Amino acid sequence: MDKTKSPMKGLFLKGSIIGAIITVPSLAAFFTSWLITGDKYTSLIIGVVVHFIGMGFTLKLSKKLFRLKQN
Repeated sequence: MDKTKSPMKGLFLKGSIIGAIITVPSLAAFFTSWLITGDKYTSLIIGVVVHFIGMGFTLKLSKKLFRLKQN
C-alpha cells in the first residue's frame, strides 16, 4: 500500500475545521441566549449575528489555509 498523504484528506480536514468554527459558536450563542431570555426570536437574531461574525473570521482563515502553491 502507498502511504503517501492524500491531498483530498487534507482538504476535507481543513474544510471540517472551517465548518466547525462557523457552526459551533453560532449554536452556542443561540442556545445560551435562549436559556437566558426564553425568547426564540431574539435568540435567533443573536445566533445569526454570531454566525456572520464567524463567517467573516473564517474568510480570513481560509485564505491562509487554502493557499495555492506556486511553482
